[in-house]
Amino acid sequence: MTTHTSTAARGGGDSSAPARRLRQPPRRSSRLPDWVVPYVLLLPGFLVIGGLLLYPLYQVIDMSFHKVGLAQLKAINPRPAEFVGLDNYTHIFESDLFWPSLRNTIVFAAVTVTLTLVVGTLVGLLLNKLGKKMSMLVIVGIMAAWATPPAAQAIVWKWLFDSDAGLVNWMLNLLPDWLSNLVFGRSDWSGQPWFNDTVTIYFVLVVAVVWASFPFIAVSVLAGLKSIPSEMYEAAQMDGSGPFTTFWKITFPLLKPVFSVLVVLSTIWDFKVFTQLYLLNGGTVYRDAFNLSLWSYAEAFSNPPKMGLGAAIAVVLTGILLVITFFYVRQIVKTEDVR
Repeated sequence: MTTHTSTAARGGGDSSAPARRLRQPPRRSSRLPDWVVPYVLLLPGFLVIGGLLLYPLYQVIDMSFHKVGLAQLKAINPRPAEFVGLDNYTHIFESDLFWPSLRNTIVFAAVTVTLTLVVGTLVGLLLNKLGKKMSMLVIVGIMAAWATPPAAQAIVWKWLFDSDAGLVNWMLNLLPDWLSNLVFGRSDWSGQPWFNDTVTIYFVLVVAVVWASFPFIAVSVLAGLKSIPSEMYEAAQMDGSGPFTTFWKITFPLLKPVFSVLVVLSTIWDFKVFTQLYLLNGGTVYRDAFNLSLWSYAEAFSNPPKMGLGAAIAVVLTGILLVITFFYVRQIVKTEDVR
């Protein structure tokens, strides 16, 4: 009895008398229906995407059906563009540059994407085996290559492969004559012109793009490896599984979604490489080394400029990329549905 009285004196309530307040549902400050709210929240993002991507794409598509030249680019009293229908596209497919440019684009993208994924995956596996400090040091070093602007990349590699003062020719001349003849069929590399032929130009371009692209793949693979439980590798090691078998049975299946995204991104990036090829090729003089991006630029800024034709080539390149991406993403979705 004394205890109950002292508790009441301190302001406590009686345990036998429930004094719970009923919780009321929170009041909504918006009068919008529930199904509208997500779209309202997404609206700013849609506006940004529309302003930065969709509207310029519409402008390029519209320009591809018109004849746009100096008369339409004048700041004062520009003439309206002449509608030419499908003439620009007809000119593309009838041009002698279409098939060589398409071949260069596809072959370069296929080789570069493959090499970038292989090198990036190997480096990612290496980083996963290194200690924390050494791994961080290597990551900082390789990411410096990825952060280098494309123009700077091209200038560096063009200097390295320079015919007279390039480091590559100097290093090849240091090889023993028998080894150089066995591997390359020649022993003297003095004055070797790397930028006078389509094959050698694209060889240097592949090296430059892979050098700048594999760090992103390596870091992405490393992030995926960190999410795989170590118990799975310990169990595989106890079963006597070697490194190659472990990669194909454990690592690759678990990182397949990561590799799928990396393939799509690398394909898009390598299909539309422009800056490095423009600088390595010395501009638009050597037309045999054109890809679709460089051909589009050459036509759009020719003398006189043909903006409509350049836009049409850009639309064709975008269409090819959309088709490739669509089929690849569709295959990914089918695989996930089966699993």
